[in-house]
Amino acid sequence: MRRFVPLAALLLAPALAAQNAPAPATPPAPERTIQFSGLVLVNGFFANARVNNSDVPQLALADTSDAAASGGTIRQTRLGVLLTDPAVLGGSFSGELDVDFFGGQQPSSGGRTFPLLRVRRAVGTLQWKHSQFLFGQESPLVAERSPRSLASVGFPDFAGAGNLWLWTPQARFSFETGYSLRLALQGAVLAPISGTPQTTFTTQPDSAERSRRPSLEGRLRFGWGPADDPNEIAIGGHLGWSRSDSVGGDSLIDSRAITADARVAFGPFEIIGEFFNGQAIAGLGGGGIGQNLAAGGDALRSQGGWAQINFSGLRHVIIGAGCGVDDPDDRDVPAGGRLQNVVCEGHFEWRPPGPLVFGSEYRRFTTRYTSGDFSASQINLAAGYRF
Repeated sequence: MRRFVPLAALLLAPALAAQNAPAPATPPAPERTIQFSGLVLVNGFFANARVNNSDVPQLALADTSDAAASGGTIRQTRLGVLLTDPAVLGGSFSGELDVDFFGGQQPSSGGRTFPLLRVRRAVGTLQWKHSQFLFGQESPLVAERSPRSLASVGFPDFAGAGNLWLWTPQARFSFETGYSLRLALQGAVLAPISGTPQTTFTTQPDSAERSRRPSLEGRLRFGWGPADDPNEIAIGGHLGWSRSDSVGGDSLIDSRAITADARVAFGPFEIIGEFFNGQAIAGLGGGGIGQNLAAGGDALRSQGGWAQINFSGLRHVIIGAGCGVDDPDDRDVPAGGRLQNVVCEGHFEWRPPGPLVFGSEYRRFTTRYTSGDFSASQINLAAGYRF
């Protein structure tokens, strides 16, 4: 006997089946990730004359005594933490903390073997499709680049010889348009810093902080090639202020600079460099060879820059060389001051498969004082491992 199914059942069957079917799986929420990284780095060094800092020097001292010396250090070891979250305020977020042990040494019989922890960089970055907001401590917007080096990590190579590098608290915003060819407009507000040393523990406002004004920077960047390995050229400008009681009755002194930087890769070759022309910019990490004011208390004028070429066409090996110069206006340099600082280097790195890294670097320092030229050379050997 044929069995008849009511029409209502036929009509309601799909709905009942859908009702009883398991709910579709909810797509997993974007995951937040935390990554730890580091470079444990041992450096051995030999210098044939007096320099301002024996393990990571920036200039030769005006000293003719026999001061050749050798030593070793592990205080350029770096540790890092990276936080990423792909869904924050309609964009993605990354936060990075970068520390080393270059904060000085504890007074002790161990000396250099008791290094102090130091925060290098600490930044948070919000990234949208065409814009970016960064806050934290980072290199100046107008001088983001530094040379490749395993010998000079605590201070980037060419610090005091054309490299404006000092990591500074700041907030910056960038807007970029284009894909294969990209144009970016950037602006930053930075904490005012004059570059004068602070005391061991308590801090007091320096001449830039007493201006009660932040420093301002802008940069126009043009890039091409892959986003993760870009070629770029850029121009920038810096404007800051400092207060000096010795000039015109508590007057403000302008700190300003124009800059240019570039990174260009072709095949296994990479060329990177920066240039600046400005005044009273020691607070950016060495402009004027660390001299802010002229003999009469006015702003000390200076120009300089650095360039480096690297070749990575050999298996697991990188070789390169570069030079930097900081050249203050001789008329502005006070008696006994530094008139010019030139540093040249050649380096070799071997990074075999796995975590190990080895390198060597030769650097030559020639510093001109009002009393004459003084030179020093350093040979540095490095060995480390990454994680």
